[in-house]
Amino acid sequence: MKLHRNIASAVVAACATLSAPAGAQTIELKLHHFLGPKSPAHAQMLVPWAQRIEKSSGGKVKIEVFPSMTLGGKPPQLINQARDGVVDMVWTVNGYTAGLFPRSEVFELPFVHTNSAVATNLAMRAMYDPYLKPEYAGVHPLFLHVHAGQAIHMVDKEVRKPADLQGMKMRIPTRTGAWIIEALGAAPVGMPVPDLPQALSKKVVDGAFIPWEIIPPLKIQDVTDFQIEGPNRVRFGTTTFQVSMNQKRWDSLPADVKRAFEANSGEAWVREVGQIWTKSEDFGIGLAVKAGNKHIVLTEAELQQFRDKLEPVVQRWIDDVKGKGIDGTALVKAAREQIAKYSK
Repeated sequence: MKLHRNIASAVVAACATLSAPAGAQTIELKLHHFLGPKSPAHAQMLVPWAQRIEKSSGGKVKIEVFPSMTLGGKPPQLINQARDGVVDMVWTVNGYTAGLFPRSEVFELPFVHTNSAVATNLAMRAMYDPYLKPEYAGVHPLFLHVHAGQAIHMVDKEVRKPADLQGMKMRIPTRTGAWIIEALGAAPVGMPVPDLPQALSKKVVDGAFIPWEIIPPLKIQDVTDFQIEGPNRVRFGTTTFQVSMNQKRWDSLPADVKRAFEANSGEAWVREVGQIWTKSEDFGIGLAVKAGNKHIVLTEAELQQFRDKLEPVVQRWIDDVKGKGIDGTALVKAAREQIAKYSK
């Protein structure tokens, strides 16, 4: 099958580059992800980042970015492709593989992330060593980030209060997101975001929790009528992402190449990533409004009804991760404090 040939060839290439003597030739690396080549994540984040590293390394490294799962497999398999060395690097949604990144889930909880991707990116970076690191065994995270936050997109129903979602089928990519949907009285439907346009058009789902950023590449404006968020861009949670390299591949790199990665993946970069996603939000919602969709900004009183309904989700998560030996209360406190700090 074509999938098997793609995976097999990627394994051969990975083994060949791993065995090559350091410095003997250009180090070629493959970065695999699930969105298309026109998505902001690909065109504005991943490709420019790769080009900066190539330049910073003095041409010692070449990074080829493969969008749309072109190396084979499905989006939930990306993290294992990196861990197993099938590809060198991946950009993936942590929540596509439920249970693997429980500590990082703290940033996905309702109203932990509020409205600043920059602040939450910096908070994740600050909390990586003291809190998050144990769950990234087998890969070397180059940077972690979030998107601008989950807003509500509806096919044909206006939503202003939790009761409006009662009985609706709503798409979400993560288990914490599923808990949010359940708390609002709706039914969660998990699926990778590339599957969403068809699901909306066929009313497999009535709506979705996704950022505005994804509207243009997936043409969400054509299959929805309503986009809903809180005042001042407050959202209903977010999704965590990672760009990570196979750990053995990372360990094999020369020190100067590692420094090129580190110099272009630090605090300044995760700030920029947050700004990239925020800027793409403006374009996305503008496109939806231009198409005739209704952009609803909830009042503070309307948003409070959602806060009241969703606060138990935080405690549900704390109780759940306690069984894994994780102090969820401390994680929530630290995440909120760090996000507040960087929001200033």
